[in-house]
Amino acid sequence: MKHIKPLPLALFAAFAMTATGAALAAPDLKVALIAGKTGQLESYAKETETGFMLGLEYLTGGKMEINGRKLKVIVKDDQGKPDLSRTLLAEAYGDDKADIAVGTTSSGAALAMLPVAKEYKKVLIVEPAVADEITGAKWNKYIFRTARNSMQDALAAASTLKNGSVAFLAQDYAFGRDAIKAGKEALAATGSKANVVHEEYAPAAATDFTAPTQRLFDALKDKPQPRVLAIVWAGPNPMNKIADMKPERYGISLAPGGNILPVMKTWKAYAGTEGTINYYYGFPKNKMNDWLVAEHTKRYKAPPDMFTAGGMAAAAAVVAALQKVPSGNGDQMAAAMEGMSFETPKGLMTFRKEDHQALQPMYHFRIKKDQKNEWDLLELVREIPASELPLPVRNKR
Repeated sequence: MKHIKPLPLALFAAFAMTATGAALAAPDLKVALIAGKTGQLESYAKETETGFMLGLEYLTGGKMEINGRKLKVIVKDDQGKPDLSRTLLAEAYGDDKADIAVGTTSSGAALAMLPVAKEYKKVLIVEPAVADEITGAKWNKYIFRTARNSMQDALAAASTLKNGSVAFLAQDYAFGRDAIKAGKEALAATGSKANVVHEEYAPAAATDFTAPTQRLFDALKDKPQPRVLAIVWAGPNPMNKIADMKPERYGISLAPGGNILPVMKTWKAYAGTEGTINYYYGFPKNKMNDWLVAEHTKRYKAPPDMFTAGGMAAAAAVVAALQKVPSGNGDQMAAAMEGMSFETPKGLMTFRKEDHQALQPMYHFRIKKDQKNEWDLLELVREIPASELPLPVRNKR
């Protein structure tokens, strides 16, 4: 009879440890990123995804893991459609077993996702949708937002308008109407004496602005100076077409909200025009933004845009949350994230305990006259700290 030679004790122990380790290996941490990668806001969505992945890379030192557990990112395209957004988030939490989710691009789509997070008791970090209702009337405890909201935009803009007359042009959908409502409230909240004399809403896909612009001019032309036409627009901005109608004839100045770099690149003819923006790559001075600007420019031959920075901020929140609650338990994570501060390309952000809106600085800019290159577009007038933005709590907690 042939005898089998027993394994050496050390080899057996090593084999046992390997088998045990494999059996006990922690599962991947799963993060769902939902964005409108096709549709009107696809450029915003693509920037968000780029910034999100760069953020995870930076924050994990290139390892793409947290506490030894691999990070798996599940990207889904909701096409900006609310029904699809809702379905994809349910799929992410249910079928994909995502520990946490981030999304989405359109405010309407983001609003549709909020009840799903509550149903599955999982955290949803909203980026980059801005509608106030997200952290207001439609909010629930699993909702956190790294994106700024409409009221933060409005408060920043209002801080630059001390008196005179203001008229608004915005898109005729949730984002535009929310922004103008916030704009009027912000003027009162900041103590501005500027009067709102008119507001116009144009279709989101409009290309001809002649009629609404003339109505805005007529409403402003005889009102007290300064006369400001504030433009709130997502996507290709109508400022050039409005400027072609020569608002200066009536002593009217344009006040564009910040936009993506390819749009602002067309504003060179309006040097000296001022506005406010939530991010411009040359404004924040911190280590994370320095890395983002350098790395993005190296890889993509252009500096990062506002939604790129937003994606990175969302990644920072995800990493901080999973470090605090590695289990991914939604209730524990929601509790741990209340009041949580985390570094972003804009500097330190803090999720306000009351409504989980990230408090953050904004920027007052002036379009540069002497632009050294195609992306040298804005100069900083002033950083507006979060402490100067009296953001109301709108939820019914």
